[in-house]
Amino acid sequence: MTETPLPLAQPEDVHTRADWEAATAAVLRKTRKLSDTDPDAAVWDKLTRKTLDGIGITPIGTPADLEGVQTSGRPTRAGAWDIRARIAGPDAKLLNEQALVDLDGGVTSLWVQAGPDTDLETLLNEVLLDLAPVVLDPVGDPVAVATAFLDTFETGTYTNLHPDTNLGVDPIGASLRGLVEAETQANVDHVVAVAKLAIERGVRGLVVDATAAHDLGASDVQELGYSIFVATTYLRVLAEAGIEPAVAADLIEFRYAATDEQFPTIAKLRAARRLWARVLELSGVSAEQRQHAVTSRPMLTKYDPYVNMLRTTVAAFAAGVGGADAVTVLPFETPVGQPDLFGRRIARNVSHLLIDESHVAKVADPAGGAYAVEKLTDDLAVAAWAELALLETDGLDALRDRIADVVARREAEIVTRKRPITGLTEFPNLAEVLPERAPSEDGASVRRYGASFEALRDAPAASPVFLATLGTVAQHTARATFVSNLLAAGGIAVDVAGPTSSAEDLLASYDKQAVVCLAGTDDAYAEWGGAAAAALREAGAVHVIIAGKATDWADDSAAMGVDALAFLNRTREKLA
Repeated sequence: MTETPLPLAQPEDVHTRADWEAATAAVLRKTRKLSDTDPDAAVWDKLTRKTLDGIGITPIGTPADLEGVQTSGRPTRAGAWDIRARIAGPDAKLLNEQALVDLDGGVTSLWVQAGPDTDLETLLNEVLLDLAPVVLDPVGDPVAVATAFLDTFETGTYTNLHPDTNLGVDPIGASLRGLVEAETQANVDHVVAVAKLAIERGVRGLVVDATAAHDLGASDVQELGYSIFVATTYLRVLAEAGIEPAVAADLIEFRYAATDEQFPTIAKLRAARRLWARVLELSGVSAEQRQHAVTSRPMLTKYDPYVNMLRTTVAAFAAGVGGADAVTVLPFETPVGQPDLFGRRIARNVSHLLIDESHVAKVADPAGGAYAVEKLTDDLAVAAWAELALLETDGLDALRDRIADVVARREAEIVTRKRPITGLTEFPNLAEVLPERAPSEDGASVRRYGASFEALRDAPAASPVFLATLGTVAQHTARATFVSNLLAAGGIAVDVAGPTSSAEDLLASYDKQAVVCLAGTDDAYAEWGGAAAAALREAGAVHVIIAGKATDWADDSAAMGVDALAFLNRTREKLA
């Protein structure tokens, strides 16, 4: 008996690829992103975005995307993810208060920075360690930190630590961050010693912290390749120490960065599981990858920090959809200083909103089967396997060079505003007052993506630019808004002339500012822009900018695609 498929759409609701291309091309032609002579199929090139690894993210997926896919595997987490709070700082009593408030508010595990001298007994006082796993982030000798932790909670209520507790040794990650020397025998000994302590106590012992690469500016492929390289290195070290691969694999937890680039983050976490499954398959082991996703530190901004709430919400959503077992949402004011109770509450509630109100965790691997996500997952996995091969051959020093190349390409996209940062390179607010927070060294070495612009905002220009607006408000608004936002991104304020009809109107508002910027329509520039520039020079202006294409009567120009950082530095020099 042949089964007849159940039609789920009316004939008029069934459309072909060509139908979609035609409809999309019509929209792009209206916005002049596609010409009348371009074929409809050109919409794919216009709308496909390339990652820093050169991998395409298409506007929609099609069944053809699954042709030639080389990898397979899906996340298996069922139900809510572990909501993990970051606990870091010098004051053990204050950290204990934060930890207890977080746990009371629904956090289910703690990620604790600790050194040999950290007062762990005070820091973890009243924390039920058999119910709430603790993942250590050791500073200094990881064996000493692990031993101190285990000795402190060897007896009494905490004899049975939660099995997801992790002693956190990761000397390669510490080396990449510049905290310890690379490839020393002591580091190898630390891995083995902590692993044996973990086996003895029935907990995990190792963290493969791929955020060490991400925080340097690594791409998604580099972060994935690095994580698998580190994990295989630890497997080999433990195998040489007589620890079976199956036992060693169970000791390891992976940590990845989740960014506000939603689909790459989902695909990255899915690809990571496939890569690790392949490594274990070659080792004769079958096990799941334990994933901890942390919202990216480099993507956060010091200025307009409340926008970070949006970034971390998208990142946490992507982490949950991507199958992360544990998710840490860093508080929005992390770049400003030590997060307060409000910031920590918002951070943990992001996960609660996603889990309990949006029901994101109700379905395992909700992105699975989506053509575009499956294709992106496979592309990342294949590229990361090639990156792993490079690491096996060339080592970490060559990785640093490749990361530097990615950093330069990302910076080029940021300074030309092809990769906008809301609140910093786009829509900055020079009048904002930053929230006051106590200083914090946690993550201080991370270079944020907008660091170049933050440096300009940290030292705002002493004097404003005179914005010489030509014509009515309706005529000059577009360019005046564009150039005002551009200047504000560099800490430069503007004095606006307002509606004008002649050079005399401009001179009436001019107050001897050294730099002036003309903003108006092309017709206004052609009609009286040169005369306006000449009149302003005669009145005292030493540097004239035009908002738009360069012209012979202006010293500089600001148009779409300009190197914003170079332009802002040139302008600030003239204001000095």
